[in-house]
Amino acid sequence: MKKGDHKLIQALNRSKVLNKIRTEGPISRIDLAKKNNISPSTVAAAVQELIKDGYVVEIGTGSSSGGRKPILLQFNPNNHYLFAVAITNSLIILAAMNLEASILKKVTFPIDGLQGKELVDRLLQLTDDFIRSYGGGGQCVGISVTVPGIVADTQGVVYYNTKLRMVNVPLKRIMEERYGLRVWVENDMNSVALAERRFGNYAYSNLIYISIGDGLGSGILINDNLLRGKHGGAGEFGHTSVNWNGIRCECGNIGCLDTSISWVAIYSRIITAIATGRPTLIQELSGGDYAKIDPSMYKEALRRGDRLALSINEEVAEHLGAGIVNLVNMFNPEALILGGEMALGNEELLAMVRTYIERHAMPILANDMVFGLASLGADDKLIGAAAVLLQDLFGFSLIEASI
Repeated sequence: MKKGDHKLIQALNRSKVLNKIRTEGPISRIDLAKKNNISPSTVAAAVQELIKDGYVVEIGTGSSSGGRKPILLQFNPNNHYLFAVAITNSLIILAAMNLEASILKKVTFPIDGLQGKELVDRLLQLTDDFIRSYGGGGQCVGISVTVPGIVADTQGVVYYNTKLRMVNVPLKRIMEERYGLRVWVENDMNSVALAERRFGNYAYSNLIYISIGDGLGSGILINDNLLRGKHGGAGEFGHTSVNWNGIRCECGNIGCLDTSISWVAIYSRIITAIATGRPTLIQELSGGDYAKIDPSMYKEALRRGDRLALSINEEVAEHLGAGIVNLVNMFNPEALILGGEMALGNEELLAMVRTYIERHAMPILANDMVFGLASLGADDKLIGAAAVLLQDLFGFSLIEASI
């Protein structure tokens, strides 16, 4: 056996053992050998390394079926930590997280209209300050960054983001050279799709996550693999055209979904309605300060039965439903999840889109599809960033193992 082959098998066995401890621990060495179908000596060697590296601890003895009681092993998520950075179109959120994607410390900053190089400089300054201020013990396993737009995950390059004006930004290289840590860079929607699968309520190998917020995007899992496309641009759901008579989008196309149902589009519709004298509770809730109008205020008006809000919600459901039916007919997912500020807490939107799917999607593809709201809450993008790093850390990379 070649040296590289031996190292490859060692890495695979270590990964299998660690993941079994993570998912089924506390567990004994003998049960690890049986469940992974590998020899006790191989398990012993892998466990010894994992204990030495701090990923696994012994927590006592289990029951015996005869002979000496087995020593139980358990995953230790707090001996290491990671830094997660979630960039949205309006915020930069930084967190230190343990190896179960639990937040240890979090800070949030507005982007304040920064774009391009100025935004990257601001990101680095904030990351400098956060890393310097974090006093957690243990060992850092790396930094994971999520950003909207077209991202090449392997190279860690943000190829294109229309709103943030990020074009061909080699974020992975920039941050690895600056911090001396391994850095992951991933599209934000891909990361949340992965997180809903690993940490949320949707344990399905084929799922689609759609977010409606500042923009509109999606992450698509097929047979437990993220659909990326050649340049990392798969899932740009917001830039699918639904109305050739619509307005021009920032991407240059006409009638994109993003121009119809993102919060930016909805906010514009609300302001236009108020300016033309249409009565709405939103004006009362904002106290006449239109800068205060946000998705939570819009959803409060929905709850109170405001006619303008209800009318807009129906339009959003119609456009969104049409787009989702295309996805259902194309990908036949086991689960489809709605997330983002416009969807969370908006049960009426969920119900209307569900009705649209039932009426228009191919029945054989939609009848048993799980359709629901996102389960990870307001920190979904941070959990998504952690999920990207943790999948790679605890998964099995043929490229790395063969070096």
